[in-house]
Amino acid sequence: MMEDVYKLAKFRYECGNYKHSASYLYFYLLVMPHTDKNYLNVLWGKLASEILLQNWDSALEDLNRLREYIDNNSFASPLHHLQQRAWLIHWSLFVFFNHIKGRDAIIEMFLYRANYLNAIQTMCPHILRYLAAAVIVNHSRRGALKDLVKVIQQESYTYKDPITEFIEHLYVNFDFEGARRKLHECQAVVFNDFFLTGCLEEFLENARLLTFETFCRIHQCISIEMLAEKLNMDVDEAECWIVNLIRNARLDAKIDLKLGHVVMGTQPISPYQQLLEKVDSLSVRSEALQGIIEKKLRAKNQDVSRNSFY
Repeated sequence: MMEDVYKLAKFRYECGNYKHSASYLYFYLLVMPHTDKNYLNVLWGKLASEILLQNWDSALEDLNRLREYIDNNSFASPLHHLQQRAWLIHWSLFVFFNHIKGRDAIIEMFLYRANYLNAIQTMCPHILRYLAAAVIVNHSRRGALKDLVKVIQQESYTYKDPITEFIEHLYVNFDFEGARRKLHECQAVVFNDFFLTGCLEEFLENARLLTFETFCRIHQCISIEMLAEKLNMDVDEAECWIVNLIRNARLDAKIDLKLGHVVMGTQPISPYQQLLEKVDSLSVRSEALQGIIEKKLRAKNQDVSRNSFY
């Protein structure tokens, strides 16, 4: 009977009736065990249906369920396992760039889950574009920049695009002129990218803010004219932008209108924010370690079972 439900769900999906397909697959997953021969296909089908229906909450749940299945089960070969992770990485972009919590989730999965970072580095380094963009637009995850920079440096010989090069110019070479040129190129890249085009303004705003923050770490007193040049803005626009930053409490600085200078104040990092970032990083790494231990225990138990059988 459940085989017929599976075939009916597949038929509905191929006809474009994704709502009914998702419903059938939901009940299939409720009834059948993880060891069922169709279970993995059903997980993929359910995720695809929810993506096409744009049910992003359900899609995120299905994405996490599929990730857990892939991580906790063995496949025919290591290459097959790697391919499953690579496919999941690509499909997850639909969810991460549409779900409200996606920008945090993409950083945790792509940057802090070693198996998925390894899959990106091995099979799909072009995904670094989306990881870099997510870190740039996510103001609350600035702590991830240090780890992102390391990955971009490691992979710079296999993959480069204006977004990753912008990060490299800014945080590795401290080449503000190069970063300015790359930011100009980033505008066209983000605008024409299917997943990133919706956050163009946010990307440019945060990229300028990163440039400004990095420049300010080096200079205590900055000419507005020089700053405008580094940010690809005219002088009046740059002055207005800085005023808004100060007004919104995102910048501790004063403007000397007579001299046309920005004088920086001290900007200590909040201990609370440091603690949150470390806890987030530790929780993800602890979960990864737990998964490795459980996998080894399962393999050990299987060996014991085989030995006792013989």
